[in-house]
Amino acid sequence: MPDTTTTIAQLLAQAAQQGMARVDAQMLMLHVMGQPTHARAWLITHDSDLPSAEQLALWHALCARRLAGEPVAYLTGHKEFFGLPLQVDARVLDPRPDTETLVEWALEILPGDGANQRIVDLGTGSGAIALALQHQRPQAEIWAVDASADALTVAKSNAEKLRLPVQFAHGSWLSPLTGRFDAIVSNPPYIPSADPHLVALTHEPLSALASGGDGLDDIRLIIEQAPAHLKPGGWLLLEHGWDQSEAVQALLSQAGFDDVQSRADLAGIARCTGGKIRE
Repeated sequence: MPDTTTTIAQLLAQAAQQGMARVDAQMLMLHVMGQPTHARAWLITHDSDLPSAEQLALWHALCARRLAGEPVAYLTGHKEFFGLPLQVDARVLDPRPDTETLVEWALEILPGDGANQRIVDLGTGSGAIALALQHQRPQAEIWAVDASADALTVAKSNAEKLRLPVQFAHGSWLSPLTGRFDAIVSNPPYIPSADPHLVALTHEPLSALASGGDGLDDIRLIIEQAPAHLKPGGWLLLEHGWDQSEAVQALLSQAGFDDVQSRADLAGIARCTGGKIRE
């Protein structure tokens, strides 16, 4: 029989002693207790509460999975991105806050409400980028593409729940699309296939993470395809690894893009690189 005499505060302290990050333990506890995972103030006012036997069993199960490396978003089933609540599971990548840098840059180059603008998000996964752009630019025509049918199922479900009219296409990068766009944005796979950090990401889909020996195979392909799908003066914006900005800048310049530049993430690391097709 589970010990139901341990308070919430004591359980959180035990999780910290086991090596779990404080914010992760707090989010899991809120989920177990049926509270919104952002309502951390609730934990302060209820720190002496005693979870039920069922809640305690769920808590221990989730803690074990988190300590084994499973993302919190998979354990709770959702993640907030750019202010939007998204359904997230093992069919898609766990959206990272750093990717909001890509959204913010896209919004800068797409002023107004998005009227008469076409934007596509390649490798959409959960739909995070496309849905954030559609929410901020309600009049724009937003497309989301993914080679994974499973990922598109998740993204479409998120779009339906949020009532955002993103259009979806199944296929590899730009291949399923016709016409030209004002902007192409993507958070593609960019980790080298032999990178030891992949070991810590085994719970997430490998196809959305690794891309060849130097991590740039998919980025090269997108840059090669993009000019034929951009309007004159249109932008291509790409997220990439912490040490890849110079290489991506060179690839864009070689492909004929102008105004090539990079943007830093929350930690001040060059995380996104983009350029404008010549008019």
